[in-house]
Amino acid sequence: MKPIQPRAAAETDVDHAFEHYRMQGGHALAERFVDAYDAALAHIAQHPGTGSPRHARAIRIKNLRFWTLTRFPFSVFYVEHADRIDVLRVLHQASDIPHHLQPQ
Repeated sequence: MKPIQPRAAAETDVDHAFEHYRMQGGHALAERFVDAYDAALAHIAQHPGTGSPRHARAIRIKNLRFWTLTRFPFSVFYVEHADRIDVLRVLHQASDIPHHLQPQ
C-alpha cells in the first residue's frame, strides 16, 4: 500500500468543506464528512487504480484519477506515483473542476 500525500490545496479544500458542513448542519455532519473523506483515502490507498480517469485527458494531468466520497458531493482528485499517491484537490462535484485543477 502506497502512502497518501495530500497537497496543501487538498487540505484547504477539506478544511473549507468541514467548516461549511459545520455551519450548515452542525459538528456531527462535519465529522461525517471527514469520516467519508478518510474512507475515500483508505480506498484509494488500497486500490488506486479504481478511481475514474475521466477528467485526465481534458485537464492534461497524466494519470489523474478521482474517487467520489460516499454520501457527500465531493471527489478526491489524485495521481498515483511509483512510491506514493498525491492528493491534488478535494472538489465539490458542481464546481469548475478543470479550472481548479489547472497548475498554478
